[in-house]
Amino acid sequence: MDKMLYMIVFSALVIANMVQDTAAQTVHVVGDNMGWTVPSNGAVAYTNWAAEKTFRVGDTLVFNFATGRHDVLQVEETSFDGCNSQNAIGTAIMTGPANITLNSTDDHYFICTFGTHCQDGQKLEISVSDDSTSTPGTNPPTPSVDGPTGSVPGGVVPPPPPPSSSTTVLASFVLSLSAIALAIFH
Repeated sequence: MDKMLYMIVFSALVIANMVQDTAAQTVHVVGDNMGWTVPSNGAVAYTNWAAEKTFRVGDTLVFNFATGRHDVLQVEETSFDGCNSQNAIGTAIMTGPANITLNSTDDHYFICTFGTHCQDGQKLEISVSDDSTSTPGTNPPTPSVDGPTGSVPGGVVPPPPPPSSSTTVLASFVLSLSAIALAIFH
């Protein structure tokens, strides 16, 4: 009986830990209600938006924009400052909405390459930290979608991404092992 209780407690702890790790990722809708567009007040709109957020490795940026009217391209700082795509990181995403998962720490720079959109303020700079280096008092890593549903062009805010298939497989594996262990020690 003691072994069975041990297995139940162990399984519950493993599952709780996996759920916490999955829930720690935040989905940020870039610009909230404004979406990814040329802001009326220039680049300060996205600067102010980013200043209110805490970005961590594993978080997702959702760029809501109309396909054929905007795009999103990650660039190096010099290209961000000069609003050009010479130092692109990857290729421009031309179809909206675009989801970008933040997979490294440091500063990240995004621009729109359509016409003078970047020069007119459609550019975003964010700083990404690692969970282990975040300081107390910052935004807690809770799952959320910034901005109300239906407030972006097209009227739909995409839901947070589902847990990765590796997390799902691991959870299934742990549950299977727990069931086997319970059957053996029963």
